[in-house]
Amino acid sequence: MWQIAGLPAHPLLVHAVVVLIPLAALMVVVGSVWPAARRRLGILTPIVALVALIFVPLAKEAGEALERQVPESAVLERHTELGDQLLPWAIGLFVVAAGQWLWFRLRARRADRRDGGGRAGGRVATIAIAIVAIVVAGATTFSVVQVGDSGARAVWSSGSSGSD
Repeated sequence: MWQIAGLPAHPLLVHAVVVLIPLAALMVVVGSVWPAARRRLGILTPIVALVALIFVPLAKEAGEALERQVPESAVLERHTELGDQLLPWAIGLFVVAAGQWLWFRLRARRADRRDGGGRAGGRVATIAIAIVAIVVAGATTFSVVQVGDSGARAVWSSGSSGSD
């Protein structure tokens, strides 16, 4: 079931995660600090974050299927542990992307209805959103890098042959 054209699905699905998570993270950060980019990106940011989030458990399940077919090793175990930690970060990235989009969309609608009342509170919230966006995007991207590095080590190190 976890094969695509006879190949293990895990390495193929992982590439979607490796591309989409950093892309979504970049979109979230840029959207939080650059209003013109935020307006152009619009709903695309949470959509990319959602698609990335969907690929994370798919890659994880395919990885668990592949894990049952290869010899156990310490580097593979480390990769599996790190892979388990990515899903909460991907959820967080999606929540931040969707929350950011919703916040700025509602704020723009309110601004259209009145002429700028309540700006101080809006600025504080905008700064808070930017800080949270940067932290979550950075941590999620770092987690992808850690998982990817450990996966590469599991595949390419001598430890993957079971002789570690």
